[in-house]
Amino acid sequence: MKNEMITVVNTESGQSMDVVVLHKRASQITVVIGKGVHNVQCDLTPTKNGQAYAGNVMGREIVYHRSREQVQTDLDRVNPALKVSRKFKK
Repeated sequence: MKNEMITVVNTESGQSMDVVVLHKRASQITVVIGKGVHNVQCDLTPTKNGQAYAGNVMGREIVYHRSREQVQTDLDRVNPALKVSRKFKK
């Protein structure tokens, strides 16, 4: 199984890093930073304007620069059946 990787940016240092995605929904993305026993999970939630996802890990803010709509489009592309079920929930 291939792990999905995304690139997040540490806002304090400007350093970018690739992290592994544990769970991905339009409302929240859970990522794992580090490997082995030294890994840390972080929940990224959409910002107020919905243009990025942000979260804190060990006192540092990290940001994923994709909008909520872009993430939802990615999810629909991976599993089109979810898009159909969302259409009928209204």
